[in-house]
Amino acid sequence: MTTVQTVTGPIDSSELGRTLVHEHVFVLNTEYNQNYQDDWDEEERIRDAVEKLTELKGLGIDSIMDPTVLGLGRYIPRIQRIAAQVDLQIVVATGLYTYNDVPHQFEHRGPGLLVDMPEPLTEMFVKDVQEGIAGTGVRAGILKCAIELAGLTPGVERVMRAVGQAHVQTGAPITVHTNPANESGLVAQRVLEEEGVDLSKVIIGHSGDTNDVDYLCRLADAGSMLGMDRFGLDLFNPMQERVGTIIELVRRGYVEHVTLAHDANCFIDYFSADAKAHAAPNWHFRHISEDVIPALLEGGLTEADVETILVDNPPPRAGGVEDARRPGGGAAGRVSPCGGPCTSSSRCARA
Repeated sequence: MTTVQTVTGPIDSSELGRTLVHEHVFVLNTEYNQNYQDDWDEEERIRDAVEKLTELKGLGIDSIMDPTVLGLGRYIPRIQRIAAQVDLQIVVATGLYTYNDVPHQFEHRGPGLLVDMPEPLTEMFVKDVQEGIAGTGVRAGILKCAIELAGLTPGVERVMRAVGQAHVQTGAPITVHTNPANESGLVAQRVLEEEGVDLSKVIIGHSGDTNDVDYLCRLADAGSMLGMDRFGLDLFNPMQERVGTIIELVRRGYVEHVTLAHDANCFIDYFSADAKAHAAPNWHFRHISEDVIPALLEGGLTEADVETILVDNPPPRAGGVEDARRPGGGAAGRVSPCGGPCTSSSRCARA
């Protein structure tokens, strides 16, 4: 087995149990919080998070991966207080969340820039994984970057390559925020593979926002995990459509590439709690356990399929077919679930 870094310390990967791969405890802007959020009550927010995560554990979920990084309000001391009070493992992330530019702190520092130096982003990410985050001793267990409708902007590419370089140095798995509308998962795979990333250690986040199964098969054929991770955000894709897409992926033989989550949170400062509940009433940590899993089972998945998705697939336990993958990741030489040869741009013959 593999050692996994959690907020409360390292554990064996077998102890992760049923894992949701993309959940936030908090999403907030620190400057806004400190200057304008007059109703913020730190103790109440911690109490509420403990209550919600304890409820999630009671529904049979043992661990969450929290991809809250620079740009989303990561503050580990707060998460430490919560983790100490819940019987649920929390794996935190390092990385940078941007759809376009890098923050000004990195605009002029880096290879070939005004202050010519090795990539400071890579150094930061590696330190968070190997030494710990901001003196807390908590080590990141996953790397995070993003690519959205704006595509591979210079800032997005720089962050993505730094994440790839950090993966090569540390072996930490990667999750990438993508937008299936422009098939940006394929772009992320190309860039990360160029940096030597093992694509089987990459989750293509928000894959569940599309029902284009052929596109999803292309991502999986390249080795990556599919983040079917926005259950409850029905305004992006209704639950029944999301469920149907997973059922079809499993029918085609891709059960070992499916992961689940809500991309939910205990608190987010984008809107009020009432507005959130009105716009997305099912966007909460209970939805997968109470609604989605029963719907998947009713649709033909077996209990073993669900166990594969929740227990076996989340990184770092998932590794794909190691003896069939060429160095650096990718799909060359792999055999698809249908038994035929794959390339990173091919679809399964079962399609």
